[in-house]
This record gives sequence, C-alpha cells and structure tokens, in this order.
Amino acid sequence: MRTAGASGMLVLGAPAIGAAEGFQNQQQAPAVKPGQEPKTEAQNAEQYQRGTGVFINRPLTQVSKQADALLDDLEGRGCDFFYNEASPKTGLVRDRAPAAGRSLSRVASIAATGFGLTAMCIAAKRNYLPKLQCEQRVEKTLAFLLEDCPHEHGFLYHFIDMESGQRMFGSELSSIDTALLLCGVLTCRQYFAGNTRIEALATTFYRRIDWEWMLNGGTTLSMGWLPDQGFLKHRWDIYAELMTMYLLAIGSPTHSIGAETWNALQRPLVQYGGIDYISGLAPLFIHQYAHAWCDYRDQRDLHTNYFTNSIAATRVHQLWCMTLGGKYSWIDQDLWGITASDSREGYRVWGGPPAMGPLDGTVVPSACAGSLPFLPAECSHVLLSMRQKYDDKVWTRYGFVDAFNPKANYYATDILGINQGVSVLMAENLRTGFVWEQFMKNREVGHAMREVQFHPDPDTNSQVL
Repeated sequence: MRTAGASGMLVLGAPAIGAAEGFQNQQQAPAVKPGQEPKTEAQNAEQYQRGTGVFINRPLTQVSKQADALLDDLEGRGCDFFYNEASPKTGLVRDRAPAAGRSLSRVASIAATGFGLTAMCIAAKRNYLPKLQCEQRVEKTLAFLLEDCPHEHGFLYHFIDMESGQRMFGSELSSIDTALLLCGVLTCRQYFAGNTRIEALATTFYRRIDWEWMLNGGTTLSMGWLPDQGFLKHRWDIYAELMTMYLLAIGSPTHSIGAETWNALQRPLVQYGGIDYISGLAPLFIHQYAHAWCDYRDQRDLHTNYFTNSIAATRVHQLWCMTLGGKYSWIDQDLWGITASDSREGYRVWGGPPAMGPLDGTVVPSACAGSLPFLPAECSHVLLSMRQKYDDKVWTRYGFVDAFNPKANYYATDILGINQGVSVLMAENLRTGFVWEQFMKNREVGHAMREVQFHPDPDTNSQVL
C-alpha cells in the first residue's frame, strides 16, 4: 500500500518499497547490512528444533476497564472518519483527511475504502451510527464499485477520484489494494446477509476479479499493472501483508490460482533478542493487515502458526523500540511503536528491526493499535498512556493523530485511512472477534485455507513461554 503525500505526490507504504518503477518520489528499501540477511526455513530449523516463535513471553490478555473504554471511543471516532470522509455519492473513502477542519481533497484510496466498508459493519453492530444508514452507505458503495468504477480484469486503480472513480496520479492497478477492498466487500456480504442486493453486488465483484491474469504467467501474483507499461516487474513473492490476498485468489469461484502459489512464497526467518519469526524487511504493519480480517488463531499451515508469528513480531518490535529509548528519552514501556506514517518531512516508511527509514523519535499510534490482538495488555496500555499524557495534542474528533514527536512538538494534522482502518478493525477483533467472525463465514476463504493445508495447531499454547 501507499498513501498520497500532502503534496499529492505518491509515496510508498508497502514492504516491497520502490516496486512500481516509474512512479515519482519513491523511496528505496534500505540495504541489508552484513549479518542481517534473513535465513531460510531450513537454515533456521538446523539451529532451533522447536521452530519459530518459541521464545516469546506469553502475552498478557487482560485489558483494563479504562483501556477498553478508550478502545470503544477509538472505534466510534474511527467509524465517524470512514463515514464523514467518504463521498455520499460513491462511498469512496479519502486516502487522508485533516483531524480538524474540512477536507477539499478528492483523492480516494481503494484500500481505505475496504477498511471503511468494514467499519460500517462495526458502526452498525455497535450502534455508533444507525444501522440503516450504514447499510445504505454500503449498498451505494458496492453499486458504484461494480457499475461505475474503471477496472481491468476486475482490479481497481490504487488512487481514484472519490466522486468519479477515475484513476489519479497515474497510479497502478493494484493487486494488494484490490484485495484489501475485497476483504471489506466480503465482510459486508456476510454482515448484511439478507440484503439481497448487497449480497449480489459483493459476489459479482469477487467473481469479476481475474487472479489468473494477475499471475502474468508466473508462480506468484504481480504487484500491479499500468496501461502504458503493462505488468510491474515486481511480484508479491515474500512474506508480507499478502496472505489473505492469496487465500482470496486461491478460493476464487471463477478465476482461482493454484494452491502451489501459497508455498511458492518466500518466508525468510529473522532473529532478534532470541526470538525467531518470519518477516520481510518492512514496517510492523505487514504483520497486522493480513490478520485484520482473516482469523489465523489456533491453526497453522505447513510453515508456521501465523498468529503466533505476529505475536513474535510485535514483541520483537517492542524490544527494539526499547533500545531506541537511549536516543529518544520519551520512548519507553509506556510509549513505543513505529510503522509507516506521516512525519515532519512527509510520509515515511520506517520502523524496525533492523532500523529502516530516517528515524527521529516519531511515535505512531497505529503501530500498537494494529497489534492489539497480539499483545493486548501492552498495546492497550501504550494507547492509554498516549491519551493521558498528551491529551488533545494527539486525540482528535477522529481519534489518534497519525504520528507525533513530543520533543519536536510535531503532531500530525492528517488522519490516514489505512492506519485508521487497521486500528479500528484490530480494536474490535481484540474486544469481540467480530470482524474475524464475519469474514470467516465466507465459504471461499475456508475452502482456500483447506487447499493450502491449514489445520488445527495442537501446540498453539506451548509456543509461547
């Protein structure tokens, strides 16, 4: 995923940074330092007999009443963002919007729209907004996506005009962002089951997507396609936020790809602080997005237990942030978390370990909010600390600002749709598992998980100490 910068230029927000060559203002992934190269599964197995994630401290699952109240408020304000910052005509959600004041931007993101569709289900379920109002917005959005939005083989452009649906910035047809949009579409199909038009629109939208075409003759999905250049040369072939996209492609009722594509993905193993886990060299969000809809708890495939893996990734990120405390004194057990976000210098793809991007001590609330189900007590505590310590500097009509740096007196003025989205969905999943419950009702997802040999994991509770 990427987000449009404040200047309107495109900047990357994906693990394979610099993937779409030819785009302006792209940042390159940091070079891997000697000794930090990810190990293969086979290399790791030689060193650790018990596999990945075995040295994780058992997460504390209890969340205080204060923290739960904060999460409820966070979700309600987040749902307001997804309702207010979408076009009443099309339902398309702005890529970003100011935390205060009115936005004149017409830049919509299809990924933000996918999160927004799911947020309408949460808003209806929790009565943050009237259910009929949410249902009507969903129906209008699905109708526009299917009937009026330009597409190629069912895939949509990454950034589009929120009133017309027309491509913006010369952006690519995006496979991953179309998949995130589809996750929202299919969540609505289940939650609003009984509304035959929503069900039909959602099903037709899914059936139209030609995943075989996006393979472009390869064993893994292309990152996208441009009208004047054809397919991007980079593929989704290394572990990232891509898992649910592959399940949707494998489970497609019309244009499915083979289950062998799942095992063709590289799953490099990295180590930090005595913890081994699968990860690409990318910000923390890659361990959050795939879990926002799909429920990977208590099961594993031939490679690993992905939920335990994301617990490990979040624990490692927490430990790594503690090492930054020596340089940035405000980062400690009460305040940590860095993932792709806005900054004083524009949008930045930063995080670690290993350290990536021009780190300056900026803290990003969605780093902890998006990992709430993985480390419930720790992540909710950090969010509560942010709210209590910095008050209305970080807390707005739409919840947390995107990022802030206390020493520099920097508090982001915009809310980013994708960071807001993962925060809202994961808060709800921690509290009730609602999004997981609805999404997993889609029979295509269950079929795909069986195809790639997911099975109950009897060692789930012994993988953490």
